[in-house]
Formats: sequence, C-alpha cells, structure tokens
Amino acid sequence: MSFHEIAARLPKEPLTRIEGLPFPHVASGKVREIFDLGDRLLLVATDRLSAFDVVLPDGIPGKGIVLTQMSRHWFGLTSALVADHLLPEQERILEKELRLPPELLLRSMVVRKLRPLPIECVARGYLAGSGWSSYKETREVCGHRLPEGLQEAQALPEAIFTPTTKAAAGHDEPIDEGQAFELVGAGLGEQVKMLTLEIYALGHARARAAGMILADTKFEFGTDANGGLYLIDEVLTPDSSRFWDAAEWQPGRSPASFDKQFVRDYLLTLDWDRKPPGPRLPAEVIAGTQARYLEALRRLLVNE
Repeated sequence: MSFHEIAARLPKEPLTRIEGLPFPHVASGKVREIFDLGDRLLLVATDRLSAFDVVLPDGIPGKGIVLTQMSRHWFGLTSALVADHLLPEQERILEKELRLPPELLLRSMVVRKLRPLPIECVARGYLAGSGWSSYKETREVCGHRLPEGLQEAQALPEAIFTPTTKAAAGHDEPIDEGQAFELVGAGLGEQVKMLTLEIYALGHARARAAGMILADTKFEFGTDANGGLYLIDEVLTPDSSRFWDAAEWQPGRSPASFDKQFVRDYLLTLDWDRKPPGPRLPAEVIAGTQARYLEALRRLLVNE
C-alpha cells in the first residue's frame, strides 16, 4: 500500500482502546493489544503514546497504523535474513476470516505464537541517548570500550550490539554481551547478535537513501517449539528506532528525531513528576508528533 493510500485512511481522532472483538484478550502493552486466535495471535496497535514510561491521556491519531504498516514493510525487506512472525495472506485473514472492522485493518497483524527471548537486541551506529550518557561516564557502552574524544551523535567506528533486559514494567536495563548470552545461550546469542547487526546495516542503508540516519534500533526475537528463530514484534519503526534527518545531522549535538521526542521535549517544560496520570497534550504537540511519524513513513515508502 502506498504512503498516500495510508495517509488518506488515518483517523481524525486517536484510537486508544480496542473494544468489541470476539477474541480472548490476553495482554496489553503500552501501544498494542494482543488477542488469542488459538494457534495464532492478533496484534492491534492503538494510537496510545507513552513518555517516561507513562501512557499519556492523549494519543496520536493514526500512530498505530504508521507503526504497523512500517513494520510490515520492513518484515518484507528482512525476510531474506531471518524468518518473522508475520503470517502470509494478511489481508485475507484480517478481512475475510476475522472480519475486522475497517478502522482496525491497517493497524492489525496476525502472527505466529512464539516464545520471546528474554532480551532486547539493540544495535547502535551512533553515540546518542543512554549510549552517550554511558560513554561520558565510563567511555564504555554495554561493555564496548570506545575511542576517546567522541562527540554526541557521532558515528561509531562500527555498529555495536548493546542488549538489554526485558522489564515487565519500568525501564529495560542495559547488559553486556556475556550477560545476554547467559540468558539465551551462547549459540543463540551469537545468532541474534549477528542478525541484529545485519538488519541494522540494511535499515541504515535504506534510511540514508531516504534522507534519514538510523542512529540506533532495537529488535525482538522469538523461537518456536522446534527452536526455529523468528524476528517478532515491530521492526525499524519510530517507536523502536532513533531516526534523524540526514540534512540536520552533525556530530556534537543531537538532531531532532522522527518520533515522540517532540512530546518528551514539551513534557520537560512542565512541572510534572513523571508519574501517572500524565498531562494532557496541546493540539500543536499532537499535530507535530503525528507529522514526524508520517514523514518517516513517507520517506521510506516513497524511496522504495
């Protein structure tokens, strides 16, 4: 589906709750709702927005559609590297078999039931965010000793694998490669490390062709009953990745990103203790955030 077709179907109001589906509801994430289809799962991405681990009262209209369509696009591009949890014939299943209402079609995926690995697999090609904070303190990021004198947002000599734990609530905690391999096994750990860096390289190259820089990103993997490995959850979206405008990038400062950083920056101007309930967002912040998500999708799909 083209960018213009997707943009034309975005709702005017955010969809933050999923109601009325005849399938057992098994879990809620900050953004997604998960339903049990027996041997499969239905994932529905809402328009909810979280910041500082708090789900805010205002969503971003169409955000869940952007995340789903971008993930589906990347799943197609990464299929030569690794299998993924997305089942074939999505449109037929969603429309004909499950008979989802029109407002849910573009924000839904039917996926295999798999066992998620207990780590998140992060690739960093640039020094930003928590990686920059760690480097300033120790000159290391998740056990990787880096050269002296690097600046914020500077490209690393090569992309690095910086896994984290998966927290049921709150922040994921950074771990080094050895700790990650203890959690999943050395063989599987080496496999997901290699795939993480390969998919990052693919994403970075395609982002650059679209006028963007993929600074860092995180992936999740899962296994089936036979030990087969799959890429799961979402892939290279603004919620799981740090995309910058290549024209604005220069070492020494952090460029604006195509994600909810616009919301975080606004929240930092408020006297808010970062505890629920979160503050309401002004219309211009909602519109500005939506525009950033849409621009990332537009660049990617038009470039393809």
